[in-house]
Amino acid sequence: MKAVDRIHEYLRFGMVLGLERMNALMAKLGDPQKELEVIHVAGTNGKGSVCRYVYEVLRAAGYHTGLYTSPYLEVFNERIEADGEYISDEELEDAADRVIAAADEMVAEGMESPTEFEIVTAVAFVFFREKGCDFVVLEVGLGGRGDSTNIIEKPLCSIITSISLDHTDRLGETIPEIAAEKAGIIKRGCPVIVGAEDPDAKAVFRKRANELDAPLFDAARVPVKVVRETLEGCSFNAEILDREYRGVEIRMPGEHQIRNAVCALFAVTLLAEQGVLPELTMREIKEGMKRARQIGRFEVLSRSPYVILDGAHNPAGAAALKKTVLTHFRGKRILMVTGILADKAVDDVLSEFREITDQFIATEPPNPRKLDAEKLAEKLRRLGAACETAAEPEEAVRLAMSGKDGRDLILFTGSLYLIGALRGDVIRLLREDQE
Repeated sequence: MKAVDRIHEYLRFGMVLGLERMNALMAKLGDPQKELEVIHVAGTNGKGSVCRYVYEVLRAAGYHTGLYTSPYLEVFNERIEADGEYISDEELEDAADRVIAAADEMVAEGMESPTEFEIVTAVAFVFFREKGCDFVVLEVGLGGRGDSTNIIEKPLCSIITSISLDHTDRLGETIPEIAAEKAGIIKRGCPVIVGAEDPDAKAVFRKRANELDAPLFDAARVPVKVVRETLEGCSFNAEILDREYRGVEIRMPGEHQIRNAVCALFAVTLLAEQGVLPELTMREIKEGMKRARQIGRFEVLSRSPYVILDGAHNPAGAAALKKTVLTHFRGKRILMVTGILADKAVDDVLSEFREITDQFIATEPPNPRKLDAEKLAEKLRRLGAACETAAEPEEAVRLAMSGKDGRDLILFTGSLYLIGALRGDVIRLLREDQE
């Protein structure tokens, strides 16, 4: 059985927050995480992009750097990356063998089995140690306090991006409750960079940082001048810790991506000021920021017509998508293909989507938590939209692309599981059209 299949067997244990199992598992593996220098990143939206910016800057500076993110879109190996390459199948098999053997020992000794996410996180730590990574950029999976990545005791710095309502069944139903969970990654004496703008969330972070004597830096207060914002990306100026950045270019569009970039810039600037990155140059910073890309996050696949993928799966993400789309496509003919998980704030997400267009195709993410396409279509129709249904993502792609000549933009959005399922089909059809 392949490593991925064996890892997925642990899905039966669900998503259970808490560090007791993870501590036991890592102890059996020799605590590889204690040998790693980690930048730890949490937040509701933007944490994946912030991770990518920091990772690419460190790579541009010549450091051996690891990156751990979730979820994956198309192949499992996306979740664990080092020096610009996904973990290979052979490396994944080797690390999984060791981690699963340790998990089996735990169960044989009467301990509770690790969850799937804990197994994957342990595989990443084992792999990063074997690769001899100078630094690891580590994305929280869910929340922060009880997330398996929070086994890291002394990160170089913690970063908390935006805070909004998501996963309310697990993290809390209010901004302060969710912020308290995210604040769990703040460690005693370790600096924390906050990109969140919500004052209630900031108050929680300040209180926790004060309790732990952790220096807190508010990246949301950094003055930023936008020089250029196009579908190809953005350019901006900013001043961080008395360092002036002019003409920083990023290739991920949207005002929200500028905020994410500033968070990442703050982190690398702080580490440079503290002597962790003593020789980091402006050229390396700019090169890394410009190189950073995230598949499935406002990813432009075609320009005639525009075909864009974006995993906007919660209200804050949908609002950011709306702002970016209307900046560049207001008044244009837009078709949106969407599928959403039923346990998300569906009505709030759809209200944002409806302000983008009134033309939809409803489909379903390949996930047990999916919202039925017909139910999704009915919700959109009640909002005054025209909506066709195609339950299978592949069918939805064919339907959307068959009428592309009458559109200025075809936008595939919603669950990241949906984006991962249909991305390959969209690319294939676009290539066939070009042949």
